[in-house]
Amino acid sequence: LPDEFAQLLAVPEGQHVEFKEAKADYRFEKLLEYCVALANEGGGKIVLGVSDRRPREVVGTTAFSEPGRTEAGLMQRLHHRIPVEEYLHERKRVLIVH
Repeated sequence: LPDEFAQLLAVPEGQHVEFKEAKADYRFEKLLEYCVALANEGGGKIVLGVSDRRPREVVGTTAFSEPGRTEAGLMQRLHHRIPVEEYLHERKRVLIVH
């Protein structure tokens, strides 16, 4: 997975990948909006805990401390399973919403 994560960091932000610093928290409503926008573009990922400016810096996030609960909330609102993956990069927590 470290190689996959390194490749993800190298991808330019655009239609299929969004990076958000979100160090402390992130609004659920905002996450919903991004999920819908990405779905309309054919899918993608939202990465929380990474600076959106290049060079990308992994800053870590404490947003959505229970990924399973976040997944359940997305399912309830959007009626689609949207995996929320926790990843530790150099001891900094990153959330990848697929």
